[in-house]
Amino acid sequence: MVEIVSTLLIPFLLALFLSINMGASGTSTSFAAAYGADILKKKWIPILFGIMVIAGAFIGGKEVSLTLGEGILAPELFTPLYTSIILFTITISLFAANLMGVPQSTSQTTVLAIAGGAAALGELEVNTLFFEIIPMWFILPILAFTITYIVSKWIFPHIKTKSLEGDFEHIRSYQGLKIALIIASLYVAFSVGANNVANAAGPIASLFYNEFGIANYNGWSISMLALMIMAPFFGFGSYLLGFKVTRSAGKEIVDITPFYATLTSVIVASLLLYASIVKGVPTSLVQLNGACFIALSMTKTGKKSTFSNKTVKKFLTVWMVAPAFAFILTYGLTLIANLPL
Repeated sequence: MVEIVSTLLIPFLLALFLSINMGASGTSTSFAAAYGADILKKKWIPILFGIMVIAGAFIGGKEVSLTLGEGILAPELFTPLYTSIILFTITISLFAANLMGVPQSTSQTTVLAIAGGAAALGELEVNTLFFEIIPMWFILPILAFTITYIVSKWIFPHIKTKSLEGDFEHIRSYQGLKIALIIASLYVAFSVGANNVANAAGPIASLFYNEFGIANYNGWSISMLALMIMAPFFGFGSYLLGFKVTRSAGKEIVDITPFYATLTSVIVASLLLYASIVKGVPTSLVQLNGACFIALSMTKTGKKSTFSNKTVKKFLTVWMVAPAFAFILTYGLTLIANLPL
């Protein structure tokens, strides 16, 4: 028993560190809108975020966890060594993005890290990756962008009400809108729990299943147990590292009004919950959020100004590079691990 525990210690600690970093990144996608609209003080954000992530993981996180633990790489191949390589790669990619102040796609990085290890082992589940997961990565951000652009460009400008464009200097006149934005932010945090906690919990669940040879523990499935262990560390990561990425997403792309902050939160959370509960697909919440913010920026400042924005350029670059880096690094480390001694 002691030997098993010591074997599992490194991947378990890596999963916890990954959860901390994902908490930092996920905070920005949940509360960037509210923070950008100056509605919440930053001291409350980690507390609210942590509570809702735990609830989301408990209620809606199992399907995505199973996809990551079984759908890309056969669960029996999640050995301590390979699981550690996968989690290490994801953590390094995400930690670097957090230091840069860029909310990174933990789901894409996780999927491609697992895929890199699976490809090196010759065990990649191609159908799940290319016909179920990757198409959703394109479809959902396009939907988020399109809905936000249509609403902000052609629908709400024709509705004559000050609540659409009013800022928080006049928030006392729109208390209902203030409450709606807070609820929408909590809704996004719940969606983070339903989708993103599985990035750490999925590989750990398969690893624990292999090492202990059991599917249940005191009535709890291993997947649910792993989700509940990892979820609180999202709140801890939000407290430690979340402010910088929240500021980048909420303050440096577009000035956002309370109404549009609520709109983007609802669109993002709804699409993510669909991916989590209906499809069981790990999906990039930060890209959904970024797509909405870019659509708003384009309707306010134009296409040229939006894509010349330094923050937008940095976001797009990191979003493309980090998942590819995760795949290549995991692939290389797995090949090295299989070299004869």
